[in-house]
Amino acid sequence: MSPPKHVDLMVLAAALAVFVLADFPLVGYAVAAVAWLAQRGIQVVAGRHANRELAAGNRQRAMGTIAATSLGRVWLMVTAVLLGGLLADHEAGLAAAVLLVILFTVSFAAQGIAQLFAGPEGQGVS
Repeated sequence: MSPPKHVDLMVLAAALAVFVLADFPLVGYAVAAVAWLAQRGIQVVAGRHANRELAAGNRQRAMGTIAATSLGRVWLMVTAVLLGGLLADHEAGLAAAVLLVILFTVSFAAQGIAQLFAGPEGQGVS
């Protein structure tokens, strides 16, 4: 049984309760949530584009799309944390950074586990 496809979004929702109960800076949560949701949107669009390119036989373009958007998504999250820390306070930036690291770890692990359980029909970019 593979993990839910959107387990990272469930962790993001649960993190709101943790932030409120532990009195962590909600600005940090907002920065992390916006950055995470934006990068997830980019990931979905890039995955669809890459799948179209693969179906058309353009493997290099598909891989280029995934590579470029992966780097762009990381820069987006780093920039959001930096701006959150500079514009709000250091605690908000730290809280956003820790939450994004947790979300990335959960997402990365879930994708790896999902690939282990995917059959030959599960090949391609998600």
